[in-house]
Amino acid sequence: MRPAMWRGWRRRCPNCGTGRLLSSYLKVNDSCPNCAERLDYHRADDGPAYLTILIVGHLMAPMLHITFTTFRPEPIVLFATFSVGCVALSLYLLPRLKGLIVAVQWAKRMHGFGSHA
Repeated sequence: MRPAMWRGWRRRCPNCGTGRLLSSYLKVNDSCPNCAERLDYHRADDGPAYLTILIVGHLMAPMLHITFTTFRPEPIVLFATFSVGCVALSLYLLPRLKGLIVAVQWAKRMHGFGSHA
């Protein structure tokens, strides 16, 4: 499970670890270009978005509170800084978490990954 999860986090095929898992920002390839493992069985749906919101919220909310109580910046500076930070962290995490969820589904043979029809 762990090697597959690490490969998914790196946006690589959970089977071989070298082929690209995603063909664009969030679109999963139908099959691995390297080992031909079928990847179109995945059902990631909204999972990556929920996890991204959960992680970004749990990281940025305490940082926002600490920054506000310690430094007392102007509201527009605080808003601009944390808005950019939240968007940047979300854009970084979203494809990685999608790869991770697809890799977990592959490792657990969920949604048809184990069938060789």
